[in-house]
Amino acid sequence: MNIIEFFDLSAGKWFSQRTVHHLASGKLQAGKSNLIIETLSGDDASVIQLCQQYDSDPGLAWGGLRLSWDGTVDSNPKKQMGSTMLVAVRSPEKDREGLLLQNRKDLNNTTLTGRYILGDDEVLTLITETEAFYAEERFWYLMPNLRLRTSMVQRKDGLNQAAFCSEIRLMTS
Repeated sequence: MNIIEFFDLSAGKWFSQRTVHHLASGKLQAGKSNLIIETLSGDDASVIQLCQQYDSDPGLAWGGLRLSWDGTVDSNPKKQMGSTMLVAVRSPEKDREGLLLQNRKDLNNTTLTGRYILGDDEVLTLITETEAFYAEERFWYLMPNLRLRTSMVQRKDGLNQAAFCSEIRLMTS
């Protein structure tokens, strides 16, 4: 499987349940979200535009994902909504690794770069590192309609958290 096949498998509507563990306080939070994931081809105008914004060669873009979500956390009944676009740019040397470009609409169009690694075990790891934080997410499928995800965020201010999500594809008739 390559990154585009992984992205294609992600397309659709999903229901996500998550547990977040705040490591310093020991506090646990539960939440749930509805996700909509759309695949984007390497020649999609928004993929090309994001590559150009990062001075990255659009010819190396595998393609991308457009994600949107709405959800709640048990301690806050207010809906949390957001969207982001991810673009995978292949490494010329390695087929299963590359640059990950991100445009976060929910964070005032914040742009982030990271990297992706698709292991031989078909686990996708996304790593994003800035001056303020380090984040690592891992995604894998137990079945085509059941995806699991773990994440770890370490912030420079000492706030650290780990999360586990199970995501079920919603079937449409």
